[in-house]
Amino acid sequence: MSSADHAIHPYLVAFRGSFTAALRWPQLDALWARIDACADAGWFIYAVGEPPPLRPTDAEGVRAFITEIDQLLHAEHREDYCGIVYADDPQAPTFVKIYDPGNLGVVCGFSDSPPLPGWVMSLIPPIDLPSTRPPPRNRRRWWQRLFG
Repeated sequence: MSSADHAIHPYLVAFRGSFTAALRWPQLDALWARIDACADAGWFIYAVGEPPPLRPTDAEGVRAFITEIDQLLHAEHREDYCGIVYADDPQAPTFVKIYDPGNLGVVCGFSDSPPLPGWVMSLIPPIDLPSTRPPPRNRRRWWQRLFG
């Protein structure tokens, strides 16, 4: 898939869309409950950096993931707020970005190259997110110097 194809891919369009953070832990609990209620909807659970899944996860797998990721977030993000889980629509989520507490970088605010989430849950089949990013400029200059 070319970079031009990536730009118009429905998954990437949704990924770059508008998201709302679950700022407080009770908001995250409510988000998990909404996803649990539609666990059989065809959720794709994608660990960014691994090959994207080709099939959605079954309801049991979705619930197991929610339990495990919630435990991980609470254990590793020892703050009185959450703020690292974002949903396209917190009331009726179809796309959820979950940032790795061990690799936050600049998640909120502005950055030319914000970190990718650690995990994504979506009702849209995912594409390989790291392949949609150009190499850092210093890497590109190095490459162009050798082969440009």
